[in-house]
Amino acid sequence: MLKEERQAYILHQVNLHNKVLSSHLSEQMKVSEDTIRRDLHELAQEGKVTKVYGGALSNSFQVGITSKNVYSLEEKKRIALKAIRLIQDGMFVFTTGGTTIIELARLLPKDLQATFITPSLPAALEYSNHPNLEVVIVGDRISKNAKISVGGEAVKKIQSIQADLCFLGVNAIDIAKGLTDNDFGVVEIKRTMIDHSKKVVALSISEKINTSEQLKVCGVDEIDILITELPPDAEVLRPYIKKGIKVM
Repeated sequence: MLKEERQAYILHQVNLHNKVLSSHLSEQMKVSEDTIRRDLHELAQEGKVTKVYGGALSNSFQVGITSKNVYSLEEKKRIALKAIRLIQDGMFVFTTGGTTIIELARLLPKDLQATFITPSLPAALEYSNHPNLEVVIVGDRISKNAKISVGGEAVKKIQSIQADLCFLGVNAIDIAKGLTDNDFGVVEIKRTMIDHSKKVVALSISEKINTSEQLKVCGVDEIDILITELPPDAEVLRPYIKKGIKVM
């Protein structure tokens, strides 16, 4: 694989999953980690990614991001608008982090009165601009990679709440491997939110369907609703419908 092809693949993976690990890319492309590190260094110098220990982050995955930086923005807006239809006044709503969650926060109707609980710094900032929302940020140490609070205190706070809805920003989803991620702290937070919610809703652009990362969040059988930008009868969604998941 030529350098230009490798770097185009890396950039796509970063935009799709927000974060990539050098070790994972090395396995996927069957090249050395030194080669991947050099590619990431060049991409970072060109301003295309943010290099971190062990991998890289998408430039869009930052506090205070603007819409122009968001990958697949229109698709994420369509997902957000579908998700908003599930929210009713008076609900307690868990949300994780990620750019689709940010678009949901920006598009919430101004007259909505609900309580949103999140460990995500960017999401909390967006919710705080809403005139009628109660906003609870669960806190502990901050994951610099994911821009969310992770750790025991955040988990304990989530465990003290029974939410009506949980909106999960999806890193990767596969019918056999379930929802997966690449950050241990984020997995723990998502897992706890799932366990303390009446209904779990996964938000995913269709490109992330049938992909997987190294760490399992949950099986697809633990998801009540899957929302993508696609029409519900799209071929790629049929296996999820057969599993009894409502698709929007």
